[in-house]
Amino acid sequence: MIIFAFQGTVILGKLSHIGLIAIPLLIQVYFNSGLAYGLARWFRVPHSVAAPGALIGASNFFELAVATAISLFGLTSGATLATVVGVLVEVPVMLSVCSFCNQTRGWFAPDVGERASAQ
Repeated sequence: MIIFAFQGTVILGKLSHIGLIAIPLLIQVYFNSGLAYGLARWFRVPHSVAAPGALIGASNFFELAVATAISLFGLTSGATLATVVGVLVEVPVMLSVCSFCNQTRGWFAPDVGERASAQ
């Protein structure tokens, strides 16, 4: 909450800066998660492994980045702003990747546990 309080005026006042931070993050996260998910499908990895792999690909560990930026540069720094924007972007992106993985479960062969329960 303190970070958002210190960065709130910048977030609301400089939307172009936020876009310059957020757009490359979106591209990178969707590329990484899509690559992981696509390769998992290509290698015929079960969905129970492919979906978490895509989520790991979408994660940027911004919690660590926020802590590092604050300790090195302070609460009002540009580095802290970038990590705060990262947190704001990461959560909805992770949810969208999770939703996509759930909707495309049929792309994968049933897991061994799912086949046993179906019989």
